[in-house]
Amino acid sequence: MTSEHRSRASSPTQEHAYRRGPRIVAIETLIPHDIMAGLMLLRIHTDAGTVDGEPVIGHGETYYIPHAVAATLHDWMSRRLLGADATAIESHWRFLYERGSAFGVRGCELRAISAIDVALWDILGQLTRQPVWKLLGGPVRDAVPVYNSCGGPTYGRRPKDAPDAQGWPGHGDLGKPGPLEDNYNSVFHAGDLAEELLADGYTAMKLWSLDQVYRVSGGHRVSWPDLQQALQPMHQIRDRVGLKMELMLDGHGFFTLAAALRIAEAMRDIKPLWLEDVIRPDSVEALADFRDRAGVPIAVSEMLVSREEYRQVLQQRAADYTMIDPTWVGGISETRRAAELAQAFNVPSLMHDCTGPLTLFSGLQISASCANVTYQETVRAHIKTLYPLLIDQPPVITRGQIAIPERPGMGVRLLPELFTPDHPGYRITRL
Repeated sequence: MTSEHRSRASSPTQEHAYRRGPRIVAIETLIPHDIMAGLMLLRIHTDAGTVDGEPVIGHGETYYIPHAVAATLHDWMSRRLLGADATAIESHWRFLYERGSAFGVRGCELRAISAIDVALWDILGQLTRQPVWKLLGGPVRDAVPVYNSCGGPTYGRRPKDAPDAQGWPGHGDLGKPGPLEDNYNSVFHAGDLAEELLADGYTAMKLWSLDQVYRVSGGHRVSWPDLQQALQPMHQIRDRVGLKMELMLDGHGFFTLAAALRIAEAMRDIKPLWLEDVIRPDSVEALADFRDRAGVPIAVSEMLVSREEYRQVLQQRAADYTMIDPTWVGGISETRRAAELAQAFNVPSLMHDCTGPLTLFSGLQISASCANVTYQETVRAHIKTLYPLLIDQPPVITRGQIAIPERPGMGVRLLPELFTPDHPGYRITRL
């Protein structure tokens, strides 16, 4: 339901300390259930006028529980933001995080902070006419290496017969035969898909081939016949293209320790670049035990949603890679801190994206400014079919890389025509 209400800055800190830059005058959100039901899009409006003919509007996003995140933004966080300095990024981050920590902060609150943080960095970049990576001290590279995560065009998208269905986290559909149906083809035509991706410039791909095992047998036990069948696509890829293609396995956190150890044993002959979320990261001690016994590199995990959780994983030596999602963990600001923390432990970082376009562009900004990032996840089916419905300039992958964005701010803008008051997922709160 469309709604609009007004908020006034009321705290002394807002009235005095945060009036040094352009003010935030409106917070606008959209849940595009007709495109991708789990996504929440954010625009933060300022009174800065225009820069190079464009209004200074910050763009952000997050994914999962979008209605709760939007309510948190409009009904609670707007009291801090409206009327305040749009460039006081760290001050707003700390204020909202510390107040949210009184009741947990690591759920929809941190997702809301993530979207806000991305939008505020976008505003600062536009005001200074610089890409965000330059404000963060980059560049450290000219292009960001990417891999293809084998989701299809409908992964995370609305089914035609259930337009408001969000699905469940980690439970993507298998897809169907057809172009860009990488999930389906990674199971039934894995060798062909690997050759196609190599021809397209990709040299790394991630498969979800154990999802069906979990759906049928659960996560406590994996039989050898089930495992042999689930990993057959990876063996087909090795038989077809050898070691030209790096292979990764995402278990979506479905398996307990005993089953995960059997999976890792079976994966050793495949020589994966990493195993990711085969075991759910509920226990750091269990993760460390798994990494110690797996015999293959382990990536942990976009399911972690605070720098403190990454610190525990790193100190317990539970990961060979840290996988970070910028629009879940706290935006550009916290992603950079988490990646640099991993660098202190000589553990490389990976940027996660299986959701929306600003998550991808956030990862690109971090990757362009932090030497510790080694890969950016992409879903080529999303880039070619979903992202053009949401942003004005979808990224281009060339020879397995995306050039670092040169456009000021985040390097991309959400399509303004999406934010219409007659859309049922639209809300705006004004100063």
